[in-house]
Parts: sequence; structure tokens; C-alpha cells
Amino acid sequence: MFFIHLFSFVESGILLAMSFDRYVAICIPLRYATVLTDARVVHMGMSIIIRSFCMVFPLPFLLKRLPFCKANVLSHAYCLHPNLICQPCGDITINCMYDLFIVIFTFGLDSALILLSYVLILCSVLAIASREERLKTLNTCVSHMCAVLIFYVPMVCVSMAVRYGRHAPWYVHTLMSLIYLFVPLMLNPVIYSIKTKQIRQRLCKILLATRI
Repeated sequence: MFFIHLFSFVESGILLAMSFDRYVAICIPLRYATVLTDARVVHMGMSIIIRSFCMVFPLPFLLKRLPFCKANVLSHAYCLHPNLICQPCGDITINCMYDLFIVIFTFGLDSALILLSYVLILCSVLAIASREERLKTLNTCVSHMCAVLIFYVPMVCVSMAVRYGRHAPWYVHTLMSLIYLFVPLMLNPVIYSIKTKQIRQRLCKILLATRI
């Protein structure tokens, strides 16, 4: 549970850092090299890791203090904190409050800042006179926007299923949790490589050869 949530928070922070990178590259391109220096990028990476660790670190201890006296059968294929806190017999108020706090402080804050960065990017792009230049500029954000969607949409679906779909069949929860865990990992390399001309040509060659 600790590492699954840790890497989820780290991924959310990385998506936020990438949105800031796109904002600087599009809105203030002349200052890109001075704003995103190597040292600042390292500081951003360390901040993401430290924040994620601090958010997740109390979770195992908050669970350890609770008595588990039921069958303890999870509705997911792996350990998620919202699913685990449904198992104990004791008072889980603190766990629920802390779970809500870290979701708002990480996923909620990150998604809001990502949305803000794209609003600013869109305003900057609309100020460009040429239609071709606008499309070319927006095209640089397509990969990141797809990565954000395939990360946050399954996560929201899993959270909604845990909180409001408790009477749904067990396989629904298992399928959604597996989609949330594996689909972004599977699609991210495709999203970030398909725009590379050499990779596209190689993939087409392989697919055409297979079809023949």
C-alpha cells in the first residue's frame, strides 16, 4: 500500500512539473533556460519525492492501530488505503479525514494547478495571429494532456467506486483497480513515443510486415 500510493503521488507531481515546463516553454520561451535551470529541476524533483513520502508515511501507522476482526477480503487486486479502511472494526474517523486531506493536498491541488497552467497556455496561444502557429504550439501539449487524462480519469473512477459503489460486483472493483494501475503505465510510452517520426516509421514497418 505504501509504495503504490507513494508512486501515485510522485506521478501526479511529475505531471504538474511537466505542465509547468509546458507553460514556461510556451508563455515565456525567452526565459526558459533561466527559469528551468538544472538545479531548479533537481529541486522540483526532490520536492515531489519528499512531499509524496511525507503524505504516505503516516498511513501504515494509522492502519496498524486499528483492530481487524472481519474476513478482511479486499475488493481490489492490491492494497489501497480507501479499501483497507473498510475492513477494521474500530473507529476509522482519523483515517477517513487524513485520506481526504492527502487526496485534496496532492491530487486535488495538482490537478487544479495543471488546469490553471493550461488556461494560461490557451490564453497565450489564442494571442498568436497565425492559425498554423497556434496548432503547432498546441501540438506540443498533446502528449502531456493525454498522460494527464489517462492518469486522473481512472483514479477518479476508482475513488468513486470505492466510496459509492460498494454494492457493485467484486469484478467491477478489480477491473477498475487494474485499469488504474496498469493502463497509464502501458500507454505512457506509446503516448510519448508515437510523435517521434523515426518510431512511427519503425512501427508502421513492423505492422505492415506482420500483416503481409
